[in-house]
Amino acid sequence: MAGVVYILSALTCLACALLLGRGYARTKSRLLLWSCLCFTGLFANNALLFLDLVVYTQKDLSLWRSLAALVALSLLLIGLIWESE
Repeated sequence: MAGVVYILSALTCLACALLLGRGYARTKSRLLLWSCLCFTGLFANNALLFLDLVVYTQKDLSLWRSLAALVALSLLLIGLIWESE
């Protein structure tokens, strides 16, 4: 059951990234681009979570999961700082 939740979380992040990317393509608002990049990284984080806890139970992918989350949130933080000016 936990695997279903991990997959749904990943698909939700992917849907958000696609919608934000589509919004960026229409309006060219750079904050939408940064948000799209963040949700893409969160999708990678959730996909790695699924792989780590459901598929590859013998391997530890927590470092890669943490790195993906760090990059994703750093991109959003950079975008928020640059767009606030």
